[in-house]
Amino acid sequence: MIIEQIPLKNGTAIGIKFDMGNAPLLVIKADKGFVMCGYLDTEMAEKFGDVAAKVRGVNYFEDVLHTEVIDVTGHAKALGVKPGMKGHEALELMF
Repeated sequence: MIIEQIPLKNGTAIGIKFDMGNAPLLVIKADKGFVMCGYLDTEMAEKFGDVAAKVRGVNYFEDVLHTEVIDVTGHAKALGVKPGMKGHEALELMF
C-alpha cells in the first residue's frame, strides 16, 4: 500500500494505492470528496451520499489527476464536478 500527499491549488489531497495483483486500486481524497478508479462503484458512492468522481484505466496517481472523469455522483454534480473534466479539476472543486 502507498499513501501519498498530493499538492493541488486549493489544498493537499491524500492518495491511496493498493496493489491488487492485476491492476492497482487508486483513490485520491480531498476534503469534501474523492476521485476513484474503475475498481470502485459510483452507484454505491451515490447510495452512501458521497461526493465522488470516477476515472478508468489508471495505474498511478498522476494518471488519476490527468484522466477524464467518466462518472460522478449527484453530490459531486452539486459542487460542479462533471464527466469530461480531468481528475485534478474535480479534486479542486472538492476542497
